[in-house]
Amino acid sequence: MLVLSSPSGAGKSTISREILAADPEIDMSVSVTTRPRRPGEVDGRDYHFIDATDFNLMVNRGELLEHAKVFGNYYGTPKGPVMEALRRGRDVLFDIDWQGTQQLAEHAADDLVRVFILPPSTAELERRLHTRAQDSDDVVAQRMAKAADEMSHYFEYDWVIVNRALQDSLEQVRAILTSERLRRRRQTGLSDFVKGLREGQ
Repeated sequence: MLVLSSPSGAGKSTISREILAADPEIDMSVSVTTRPRRPGEVDGRDYHFIDATDFNLMVNRGELLEHAKVFGNYYGTPKGPVMEALRRGRDVLFDIDWQGTQQLAEHAADDLVRVFILPPSTAELERRLHTRAQDSDDVVAQRMAKAADEMSHYFEYDWVIVNRALQDSLEQVRAILTSERLRRRRQTGLSDFVKGLREGQ
């Protein structure tokens, strides 16, 4: 499970989309959310858009790996699709915040790789939030106010990337993904393979 976290506007969603487009071995964990759909978003691809009642039912039934309230809306990760993907030997990419990452670590710390993405400066972070034009000035101000708290959690992550240039950051995330896949404990069938080598196969 590869987690990308960052303050809003630092680039985690853009990096996630690029990784998914280029790597056929990884699936996106599609979160449920109670927030309204933004222009261009597709239900089931970007998020599963549900109401607060359905969200609470999912929480009560234990159907979410993690959930959090962010800027007045609820977000959560459905357990079923993630577990099924992992059973099939797929990697799963998560675009979630530090609260969700902490909850995931409680359930599956051994199979979790945490990457925190920082902006190059607070001025650039604010510029990106205004440039994407998805939020009102009030919401941008709220996101900026929350960014300092979010960034203070960087030390809970295994890897930290400063997103100065998208292509550089992409290469860094790909390098992390490759190195984590090559960890001995993640290479299934390795002992049988080495046994065969030792037997001259």
